[in-house]
Amino acid sequence: MSESIIILTEEPLSAIDAENITDLYGPEDDVELVLLVPADTKRNLLVDVIDQLTMLDVPAALREFRERPSAEEVQADAADILKASLTVLLAAGAKATGRVAQGDAVASLVEQVTDSQARQAVVVTRPHAVADTFRQDWAHQAQRKLGLPVLHLYSGSGFIGDS
Repeated sequence: MSESIIILTEEPLSAIDAENITDLYGPEDDVELVLLVPADTKRNLLVDVIDQLTMLDVPAALREFRERPSAEEVQADAADILKASLTVLLAAGAKATGRVAQGDAVASLVEQVTDSQARQAVVVTRPHAVADTFRQDWAHQAQRKLGLPVLHLYSGSGFIGDS
């Protein structure tokens, strides 16, 4: 029976992300990666704007005010992220499945980890200055609920969050 590693991501995984994740286990390990992409990240507008401004991305901060996608667009975006991420993981030689998670992202991660008795949980996000600073990011939330360490990787980099 294979062990599971559950991955929650808000961004399409890159080749660097796939390498970081597949480095968590050896070639002899029978590991299945289960990818969760939330359909609705339930982000706070003010926090998102502050995050964009801390990254000196003023155009993105302004977009936060102007653009609010419909539920259909959010669902389609999540499905696209899932498809792209699975393609990258499979190309890296991983055994991977996934789904679009409905409802609260952290609750979906906790439920999947508990149901599958996963050996590890991984959260892949872009940096969120406010949530990361005040330990309110998904990795910290999941770690508190699971009572287990949760690896927090920043998308497209080798940087690890401090969860």
